[in-house]
Amino acid sequence: MTTISVRLNDQDSEFIKKYAEFKNISISELIRQAVIERIEDEIDIRAYNKAMEEYRKNPVTYTLDEIEKELGLE
Repeated sequence: MTTISVRLNDQDSEFIKKYAEFKNISISELIRQAVIERIEDEIDIRAYNKAMEEYRKNPVTYTLDEIEKELGLE
């Protein structure tokens, strides 16, 4: 396990502390969850942007029935 330090001003520190108390989790868990969620959101946005770029180049779509048939899931 790794320890990471973050410097906060008193106002931010108190704000985070109160929110963690409200959520009934530790400050460490709150920050870990927030950072992981932020990273996952960014990955999702990049995947979406890449998919949209590919779609704009070749705007072909398939129905669920077509996909199931293609994959042999019928």
